[in-house]
Amino acid sequence: MNGMVIQLLGSAVAVAAMVALAAWARIPRPTPPLDAEAVRRLLAIDYPDNLLEDIWIAADGAGAIVRSGPRALVLSRLGDSWVTRDIAWEAALAAPIRGGRVRLKLADPSAPRLSLAVSGVNPWPPQGDLELAA
Repeated sequence: MNGMVIQLLGSAVAVAAMVALAAWARIPRPTPPLDAEAVRRLLAIDYPDNLLEDIWIAADGAGAIVRSGPRALVLSRLGDSWVTRDIAWEAALAAPIRGGRVRLKLADPSAPRLSLAVSGVNPWPPQGDLELAA
């Protein structure tokens, strides 16, 4: 009986340690907000041969949309890292704005929607591309 109690306590301590380790491992490292140079550097990893024409950075620095010819390269924060996707530029321009966020629909089944913060200082679509939306 005494051995079973010791074994039960040992198992409980081991499970608690594993739960604590898993919780600690899920805490993301802080990532600095994006700037134009960081956007270029991060997109060069996944799209090395693409010409980056217009860069729009989300108001909170947690994402960016970059025009590259007929495509929009989308960069967004995921945990403590960054992910990239690409969509048609026209689809990016047509993305609705609700609740101060531009809502992009992606073709990726693992991430079908993306939401980036918009501000009055940094409106979407970029002011230089308003004639493209018409």
